[in-house]
Amino acid sequence: MLSFRVLQLADSAFPAGALPHSGGLEAAVQLGEVAGVEDVIAFGRQALWQAGRGALPFVASAHEARERLPELDARCHAFVTGRVQRQASIAQGRAFVAACARSFPDVAALARLPELLRERAIEGHLPPIFGAALSALGVTRVEAEALYLHQTVRGVLSAAVRLGRMGPFEAQKVQQTLAPLMDEVLSTCAGTPAEQATQVAPLVELLGAQQDRLFHRLFQS
Repeated sequence: MLSFRVLQLADSAFPAGALPHSGGLEAAVQLGEVAGVEDVIAFGRQALWQAGRGALPFVASAHEARERLPELDARCHAFVTGRVQRQASIAQGRAFVAACARSFPDVAALARLPELLRERAIEGHLPPIFGAALSALGVTRVEAEALYLHQTVRGVLSAAVRLGRMGPFEAQKVQQTLAPLMDEVLSTCAGTPAEQATQVAPLVELLGAQQDRLFHRLFQS
């Protein structure tokens, strides 16, 4: 059974810093790769597998050993090669840990994470700092990985609504459609160590890298 803390973190009202980011969807729309609902679903499927293979390993490893965060953050920085994606990962990671620290000031284990940022011991990439923060909050590793996948899907679908690719009720139907895939990705990728992180959606990455070249844009990434 999910804890109330997980439900709080999963709530769209939690200021996790993801709102200004589309996960590359805006660039895909403007470059003609995503037009309708079926394209959004296909994009969401690729984003989920990329999150499973490329992000969950860092979430899991940082959750299992918070003391490895500087090493894992450096590895993630090397793994994320695109400039736009790097900036987005760091911005979201720092925003997420700041929101956690301010929302749960009584959790002493969280205090070390902002200190590492101030000391410049880490860049603050989202996957490893997400895993470390949820470990400090007492959330189980599997719950943390499931929450990361949930936020990945929600981010893509929220961006699709704001970009006019679908309506809010349609987005909820699509999320339900993607639920079995979320289970599959979680069962396949849960507990994968950071050393086995893999890039499996190069087209999504290439499209996202074009974000800062768009003539007009609603999102940062």
